[in-house]
Amino acid sequence: MSELPALVVALPLLGSVTVLLAGLVRPRTGWPITVVAALGQVVAVGTLATRAFGDDPVRYVVGGFTAPFGIELVVDGLSASMALLVAVVSLGVLAYARAAGPRSNPFYATYLLLVAGLTGMSITGDVFNMYVFLEITGLTAYALVASGEGGRSALAALKYLLVGTVGASLFLLGIGYAYVATGTLNMADLSTQLAAAEVGYTDPLVQAAFGLLVVGLFVKVAVFPVHTWQPTAYAGAPDSVSAFISALVSTVAAYALIRIVFTVFTVDFLAANGFARTILAVAAVVSIVVGSLLAVSQTEIKRMLAYSSVSQFGLVLAAIAVANTTALTGAAIHLVGHAVMKGGLFLTSGLIATETGARSIDAYDGLAARLPSGAGAFGVLALAMVGVPPAVGFVGKWYVALGAVEAEAWPLAVVIFASTLLTLAYFARIVERMYFREAPEPAASVESVETDATTAVVTDGNGPTDDGAAASTPRVSLGMRATVVGAAVLAIVLGVAAFQYGQLLEPTIERLLS
Repeated sequence: MSELPALVVALPLLGSVTVLLAGLVRPRTGWPITVVAALGQVVAVGTLATRAFGDDPVRYVVGGFTAPFGIELVVDGLSASMALLVAVVSLGVLAYARAAGPRSNPFYATYLLLVAGLTGMSITGDVFNMYVFLEITGLTAYALVASGEGGRSALAALKYLLVGTVGASLFLLGIGYAYVATGTLNMADLSTQLAAAEVGYTDPLVQAAFGLLVVGLFVKVAVFPVHTWQPTAYAGAPDSVSAFISALVSTVAAYALIRIVFTVFTVDFLAANGFARTILAVAAVVSIVVGSLLAVSQTEIKRMLAYSSVSQFGLVLAAIAVANTTALTGAAIHLVGHAVMKGGLFLTSGLIATETGARSIDAYDGLAARLPSGAGAFGVLALAMVGVPPAVGFVGKWYVALGAVEAEAWPLAVVIFASTLLTLAYFARIVERMYFREAPEPAASVESVETDATTAVVTDGNGPTDDGAAASTPRVSLGMRATVVGAAVLAIVLGVAAFQYGQLLEPTIERLLS
């Protein structure tokens, strides 16, 4: 039995403790230790992923207790994809955060705890263990959002905490109902027990469990109308944190939703309870449309990107509602692609703000002349989000839309195709400002930079140095530039490789739907 599943959860936990202990001896040592841990995580998860794509998942029972009584870790193609995504994105954000900050050891210790929580959610085969990792993810995400200096970050973290706690509580209550109905917490065993005649998919207790689990995860994914924490959290957090949580936290929560719906309740539950599929479809349509309309109405870049995420995760909900192989393959591709594209957009917006002070859409006028690399990366990632081929954004949407057509879910198919135009509505105006408008007058630009640079220090969480001196304004580093350019390139490369990835994922998706 391979012990790699346990290792990929334990490694970031050990790294977090090491960072804290090192901070007691020498402050500001968190970044290099975290990089070493992140590199080890990429290697370990990458090795595990090579074994997970196949006919049988990789399994590990914690403590040697036989499932379903022990806590089981299960790694198949989909869970390995999520764990590898977490490892790669966390390493990429570290390259950006080296100069952008925050830089304290407690920050990096919390960062690694979040990596552990996300990885655990990705590979657990036990619903209560998923709740434990969900709570670790939530608590660490709240702390990271609050790591920026100033009241805005603290208020954003408090709102995130309050709303997130409600979602986690609903999820836990749903687990309790499922346990009362079946007497087990193992996902595979739950699936078997729920299908049994003595329980059954139409039992009110089972239906209540499904509703509570799904709505609890709706909060974590930020599905409209329980999305209210997301714009505030993304806009109020330091740029490095905004990119990290926007790329991974809702993405892994959406993956957890796929696991709960298809691994625990299965497609047979959806067939027996038409209302459940209707709720998923309605939530998808509303999130896609309303999220896009709210994004169009924003004047601040980070809030616009946050509302864009509400819309984009609506596509994943649509795939879950369709519930066929093509749509779920598209959902998996879209989750990976969205993490790269949206994380890259947040990092690019942070780089632009650091270099020019521009944090509003109006301030992007003539950006291509002032910061060609930043404008180019933002433009490529924005077009990828719209779904312009050959970027990965196109492939994910294509699979989901094709799945809806195959299922003859015509209203969903229309909304999915229309989502491209809706996404274009809020990204096209930014591209137009960057490339087809004149830059501000030099004097006004300098004044704006001087004013916003002070804000950038506060927003990015660069507090006092160890000797009490005020931190200097962060400057754009080679690592920051390389990260945003790398994200833009990766969005294209993933688009080219996405069809092959879909074929590799096919056995996993078929097991989910069997």
